[in-house]
Amino acid sequence: MRKIIFVTGNPHKVIEATGILAPLGIEIVQNNCGYPELQEDGLAAIASFGAKWAANKLNCEVMVDDSGIFIEGLSGFPGPYSAYVAKTLGNERIIKLMERESNRNAVFKCVIGYCRPDEEALVFSGEVKGKIAKSIRGNLGFGYDPIFEVDGVTFGEMGDEEKNRISHRCRALVKFATWLKDGK
Repeated sequence: MRKIIFVTGNPHKVIEATGILAPLGIEIVQNNCGYPELQEDGLAAIASFGAKWAANKLNCEVMVDDSGIFIEGLSGFPGPYSAYVAKTLGNERIIKLMERESNRNAVFKCVIGYCRPDEEALVFSGEVKGKIAKSIRGNLGFGYDPIFEVDGVTFGEMGDEEKNRISHRCRALVKFATWLKDGK
């Protein structure tokens, strides 16, 4: 089984990644060493920088995940600042911001950054389109899951198996796993 260090402080992301990659013969080991996060508008630049920094610091192959929710009615906000906004505003205030907004379309995006020491990082992206729900629904998942709705159901109402089949993270991880399986 191939072992890859997942540099993240978010155990929920590790659980999702393990559920998706373990059946493909990839063991995920969490390391919470952190990495400097660029202040960029794009997730790919942030994930690429973080992966390269962490690979060189830890001297092993690593992956990082930079994810965000991009809400059309809020001009793409919070985007790459999603983690900060979740901590400071939370889902209730996002719902309040959206109260009079007719355009509730949103895209959840994930970029997996992967790097080996002294090499350039590669990125693998995935996204899923949905809407911001009118209320918080469900207590499963984490972060924005209870307000992100796909086909009438929030991620917070979906079990792990159902969510992992369609999620932005799943789509990025499947691209990454396919690349790894091709002998990389």
